[in-house]
Amino acid sequence: MQKKVEIPDGVEVTYDSGEFVVKGPKGELRRKLSSPHVKIEVKDSSVILTSVDERRKHKALLGTFTAHLKNMIIGVTKGFRAKLKAVHSHFPMKLSVEGNKFVVQNFLGERKPRTTEILGDVKVIINKDEIIVEGIDKEHVGQTCANLEHVTKIQRLDKRVFQDGIYIIEKPKPIEESE
Repeated sequence: MQKKVEIPDGVEVTYDSGEFVVKGPKGELRRKLSSPHVKIEVKDSSVILTSVDERRKHKALLGTFTAHLKNMIIGVTKGFRAKLKAVHSHFPMKLSVEGNKFVVQNFLGERKPRTTEILGDVKVIINKDEIIVEGIDKEHVGQTCANLEHVTKIQRLDKRVFQDGIYIIEKPKPIEESE
């Protein structure tokens, strides 16, 4: 089985010793993708991925490699954006970004602020109760969103009554599509 990924203009893809390097107008992404069951060739304006045999696992691995490569190409050309919403009914939360940390103060009246890490070169924008997460690496954008949602997870209280928190309202999408 064989899959072909087209390389758009302005994007440079190289594959050396199991590592893809994708360079584009928004930046550069690196990712190790190697398997003895998938053969990878970078031709003029495309990447050809070939499965060594027709086993289901190897076809799935081929699809995974293709999806990762396509996400890298979209990331360096358009970038990814996700949206979250901060909801509070009991105590107003104060949200801020300090370096590569996201800080939530006064969550349910707690005195100690809750913090979480912002991964990679992801940018977090706070606009009142809406949080926008942007970056070129889809996995970093998605994991940062998950970290923001997890930092306000409520424990030992009834979730039906205490619905305060930060919730994902739009998963990571290419920036042009999410506007």
